[in-house]
Amino acid sequence: MRIIIVSGLSGSGKSIALQTLEDLDYYCVDNLPIELLKPFAREILSRKSGLLQTIAVGIDARNFRDELERFPEILADLRRNGLAIEILFLQAADEALLKRYSETRRKHPLSLEGIPLMEAIRWERRLLEPMAAHADLIIDTSHTNVHELRQLVRSRLHDTPPGQLSILFESFAFKHGVPADADFVFDVRCLPNPHWEPQLRPLTGLDDKVIDFLTRQSAVMGMIADLCRFLETWIPCFENSSRSYLTVAIGCTGGQHRSVFIAAALARHFSKIRRNIMTRHRELG
Repeated sequence: MRIIIVSGLSGSGKSIALQTLEDLDYYCVDNLPIELLKPFAREILSRKSGLLQTIAVGIDARNFRDELERFPEILADLRRNGLAIEILFLQAADEALLKRYSETRRKHPLSLEGIPLMEAIRWERRLLEPMAAHADLIIDTSHTNVHELRQLVRSRLHDTPPGQLSILFESFAFKHGVPADADFVFDVRCLPNPHWEPQLRPLTGLDDKVIDFLTRQSAVMGMIADLCRFLETWIPCFENSSRSYLTVAIGCTGGQHRSVFIAAALARHFSKIRRNIMTRHRELG
């Protein structure tokens, strides 16, 4: 049996994540009080039927504060009893959350009378720190739309067999911020930039002309070779520490040429020697 706990900030996409898992035939329960997590797990384990092998449980800041503080203790107890539990934590930048609330006109669950929205968001971050600290996978949805989030949840949680390391190579633009969910961040802004070639400017690192330009740059190919050697050395250390998810972020100025090309090249390289390799080009949508 596999239990996925879905948590995160209000407005970061928890409902979308749970709906995606439900569409994949997970048995989903939203807003379960933490104190009921152990009895719920015992009830599921006591059933002889094999129908409930994949379960997703939504737990968030609507719980009582003292229950949230006890989450690490409850989680450790469940794992000692042999339950395979993974925690997905969704987050987003304050600016993104403010924009979403202003567009939807929804009320924040912690926005009590007299408490401004920004203060409610910051309070929720503090309340959920115990959940975030124990997360197996963190997804930052600041620059992610609904369709991209569905695909991320599907590919990283559902398509990857339990116990196997899922590696995501993600390109991004430094001008739009570093992905908060990255385990490794590599800066490739020092490399020759196709942006300064007028015929290459409107293209991306996935187009043949840009690929040809960058492949001819010795510094670019040297960077790729060095990153491959570094990651080949250190990825097994993450695997040996029972990690299930790893995100490698490659950043350049605009997230269009160099970072896209290098993220794709790293994904191709590791796809030849490992399973469960994914790519995401944040700025290309």
